[in-house]
Amino acid sequence: MMLSPDQSEPDVLWGQTDMETFLDSLKVEGAPLRAEPVNGEGKAHSAVSREEKRQRRQVTAKYRSTHATREQIRVVAVNVAFTELRKLLPMLPPDKKLSKIEILRLVICYISYLNHVLDV
Repeated sequence: MMLSPDQSEPDVLWGQTDMETFLDSLKVEGAPLRAEPVNGEGKAHSAVSREEKRQRRQVTAKYRSTHATREQIRVVAVNVAFTELRKLLPMLPPDKKLSKIEILRLVICYISYLNHVLDV
């Protein structure tokens, strides 16, 4: 905030923002600002009808269905990646079933072996 030549101090005190000044100007004789209606004003607008609740449930069900589909696609992609990684391991028979952590550990060992072969 720039001061004019005839102005010695700023209008806003240190630590006080313009928003605080604005909110202080809105207060009426020390009464706090309220976000909710007073004395039941606006009650008809805040009540949710049965129809609105039903629509919200439908949206929630649609969201859950979409989310479940995305999760299934993600799980399939991860499983395909582990299958491809498993195929790259030359030291095990292809029909042996391995867990994901076993595959990762074997891949780490194989990569370190390949690094060792390249260094020699």
